[in-house]
Amino acid sequence: MKFRLDLLSLCLAAASVGMAQVPAAAPRWPPASDPAARGPSIALAVEAAQAAVATCNAQGAHIGVSVVDSAGVLKAMIADDGANKRSVMTSLAKAMAANDFKMPSKELADKIKTDVALAERVKSNASYDAGSGALPMTVNGEVIGAIGVGGARGSPTQDEDCARAGLEKVRSRLK
Repeated sequence: MKFRLDLLSLCLAAASVGMAQVPAAAPRWPPASDPAARGPSIALAVEAAQAAVATCNAQGAHIGVSVVDSAGVLKAMIADDGANKRSVMTSLAKAMAANDFKMPSKELADKIKTDVALAERVKSNASYDAGSGALPMTVNGEVIGAIGVGGARGSPTQDEDCARAGLEKVRSRLK
């Protein structure tokens, strides 16, 4: 009988210790979300990407295009018929770089040639590609996202030219 009482006492003690570790308030579900990011609507993101593809197709290039919002959330990605995996992934990395650094990816590529700290920051993040081909999308001077193109193998500026065509197609309707 003593063994049963000791065991019961031990169980009650363990339960009280365990209860003491339970937080007073359970976490909220769903968790509070971050404020909504600015960026093009899905329809405008797709339209911009399609315009970039059409422009590059007219020049004989098969590309990948990515459009992200101000938080770097992918809004649209199109892999053109004949585009390869690297082109598609590069388009996203260029768009992320243009968005996060708030400048065209070519300008970023030029700056990292002389700014060692910036070069290290870009190099240390696999999400970035500082090659030419991405442009920030702006409204009243505020970056609300970016469009990136990868895979055009024509002139050194062909990716950026196609991204610019996509951006120009929707620029007046960005909010």
